[in-house]
Amino acid sequence: MARKTATPDAADDFTEKIVDIDVTAEMEGSFLEYAYSVIYARALPDARDGLKPVQRRILFQMADMGLRPERPYVKSARVVGEVMGKLHPHGDSAIYDALVRLTQDFTLRLPLVDGHGNFGSLDDGPAAARYTEARLASAAMAMTTDLGEDVVDFVPNYDNKLQQPEVLPASIPNLLVNGSSGIAVGMATNMAPHNLVEVITAARHLIKHPDADLEELMRFVPGPDLPGGGKIVGLDGIRDAYRTGRGSFKTRATARVENVTPRRKGIVVTELPYLVGPEKVIEKIKEGVQSKKLSGITSVLDLTDRTHGLRLVIEVKNGFNPEAVLEQLYKFTPMEDSFGINNVALVDGQPRTLGLRELLRVWVDHRVDVVRRRCTYRLARRQERLHLVDGLLIAILDIDEVIQVIRSSDDSEVARARLRTVFDLSEPQAEYILELRLRRLTKFSRVELETEQAALRAEIDELEEILASETRLLNVVSDEMAAVAKAYGTPRRTVLLESAGGTALTGAKGAPSSAVPLEVEDSPCWVLLSGTDLLARTATGDEPVRDDDRRAHDALSAAVACTARGQVGAVTNLGRVVRVDVLDLPTLPPTDGAPSLSGGVPVSEIVDLGPGERVLTLVSLDSFAPTIVVGTRDGVVKRIARDDAPNRDSWEVITLKDGDEVIGAGACTDDDDLVFVSTDASLLHFSASLVRPQGRAAGGMAGIRLDDGAQVRFFGVVPAGLAPTTAVVTVSGSSSALPGTEAGAAKVTPYTAYPSKGRATGGVRSHRFLKGEDALIMAWVGPQPPHAVGSGGQALELPPVDERRDGSGTPLAAPLHAIG
Repeated sequence: MARKTATPDAADDFTEKIVDIDVTAEMEGSFLEYAYSVIYARALPDARDGLKPVQRRILFQMADMGLRPERPYVKSARVVGEVMGKLHPHGDSAIYDALVRLTQDFTLRLPLVDGHGNFGSLDDGPAAARYTEARLASAAMAMTTDLGEDVVDFVPNYDNKLQQPEVLPASIPNLLVNGSSGIAVGMATNMAPHNLVEVITAARHLIKHPDADLEELMRFVPGPDLPGGGKIVGLDGIRDAYRTGRGSFKTRATARVENVTPRRKGIVVTELPYLVGPEKVIEKIKEGVQSKKLSGITSVLDLTDRTHGLRLVIEVKNGFNPEAVLEQLYKFTPMEDSFGINNVALVDGQPRTLGLRELLRVWVDHRVDVVRRRCTYRLARRQERLHLVDGLLIAILDIDEVIQVIRSSDDSEVARARLRTVFDLSEPQAEYILELRLRRLTKFSRVELETEQAALRAEIDELEEILASETRLLNVVSDEMAAVAKAYGTPRRTVLLESAGGTALTGAKGAPSSAVPLEVEDSPCWVLLSGTDLLARTATGDEPVRDDDRRAHDALSAAVACTARGQVGAVTNLGRVVRVDVLDLPTLPPTDGAPSLSGGVPVSEIVDLGPGERVLTLVSLDSFAPTIVVGTRDGVVKRIARDDAPNRDSWEVITLKDGDEVIGAGACTDDDDLVFVSTDASLLHFSASLVRPQGRAAGGMAGIRLDDGAQVRFFGVVPAGLAPTTAVVTVSGSSSALPGTEAGAAKVTPYTAYPSKGRATGGVRSHRFLKGEDALIMAWVGPQPPHAVGSGGQALELPPVDERRDGSGTPLAAPLHAIG
């Protein structure tokens, strides 16, 4: 290869000179430069703040423009222009595309830009930048906070005229929370979104236990939490991804069978897999019906709107089993999709494939470095200010002489030198006094300065203590993480399922390969309710038991013996019993130990609940079963007289007073014990024979006497003869904390440690409160050993049994969601 260059000769004339260059070396060098630019400067996110360069520049420039959440929106075109002109010398379309992605709540779990206008949907693109407006979202303020305090390094922009941050402080674990995708040269990244509260809880656990393994961390982060909800089927691929950085999992739409007309059933889809739009699903359904892969479908209606969200109604022909049709939809349409995890991110400028532990460690180390640099910066600024305040106090004490020295000086330089000599001041102190306004020289200003001096010294002592102690520094980082989780955390949206729990699979031509029979055999089974509100039934009538040798997903809240074609009653907090057809529930696969409730379906998909209504437990509807007993928040207890259940889908079993609600329910006989636990840690149990059965319209009778401000936290039944194997679990905390945000302190006590008392009495103390605790935030009484789970169904450790019934609790590592 020959390259022509121009070189000056002796006469200052330019002549051509041909330089021979090897084409292989030239191509290799050029390609490596291009590849490095794409990998480092465009496609891959930094593992510390989870942002690509264009995203980081957008957030930094918007913060520099003052586009805070409380400020008015500005045109997106203006933001794009500022970013392109100052920081990102590329096309405006690339910048606007990145800005759009930062606003989409169906793409990001925690959007960082607040958009106003049409920023697109899963099926349509956004409007042009001149038609939309934007400003920073609240979460973005946590990404850019403290930028002015030397917490990160700044680098020159493309023309060396401005400075931009190399990385953002990122008090949010953005890479895990919002995920990322990008294609570089020879590599790509594809990361799934997660729940902010779960990720921060795991990070805080890693700070406290630096040697924590993957299994410990997965107790807090059981799997991705997708913006659109849906279900994740099969967790093995997620475990592989968390261990190696690579894996895959299947996502399923959330669907339920409903009566769309009085004589026809349909499948109603309310959540779709990640980044799958309804128009794409409708198109695939039409193609499947035309090609005969799908059968039994008459029509598809998209009833999605902004008020009710996604609602896709698929009408099923009469004579077809809706569950079998749903399985066909999962197989031949995007209602079941696969997500491949490839956790590639930049660490120290180098692309690396990271597992869950490595991702958490990189972010934790970054936050530790940010907080350390911030403390160092603040310490220097406060020391400088204290130095000036000390000098000013010296001047105020002898202000007359200070004025005399200044007035008798020829110029400012002489005055500055004489002040330093007479009052033994430093150069900055003397300069500060010369620039002082006379109105500051009052008695009140002296008091203010002395107060400021004391405050500065206290802050300096605290900052020096933080910088001198690694433990104290880590505590500060952990506390700030907890504050971020409390400010921006939201409940989990995606349900994690170990298995699909389906009923039929379809063959290659769309016909079911193992058809669902029209009539299911009426065999014995158990209907189960989990602590995370999942419903399922067992495949056999064997009693479900817990296997202590393994940690099954979720906890068992209720178990009712029934038959496959029978019905059970779901008792709600509003005092209703709702019929549940056992056939509508998925069947859990048989296991050697306790069944994993991750194969169940949410209660809301089976039971029609009103606003604020939730299912508490399950009861048998057989006429020969024991009577139903309920306990309310205000301490009322009621046994419902046994008769045949009304021939209705739902009915009331108690008349509640205004403001009251049912706390617990169960089936009982005269020989059983009824147990109340109140928020002020009082436990009362008495014989069920003391409560006479009443009709369904009655309001019950006094169960426990409550002190002012106290409420019932738990009500349940202890069957006769099981008292020696029953445990009492109490969890104390602050009554002002948001539910689900405080771990609290737990205590496990034998039930036999509590003496029995009469009905309508106050009970005995079951828990001693420590400093910062004023109420029980959770209580449970049931068979040993108790099994506690978090919001995702992951198992959580409880302390060992404490024989003291009025002892204090042991702090927990994470908030409990349920005990069973």
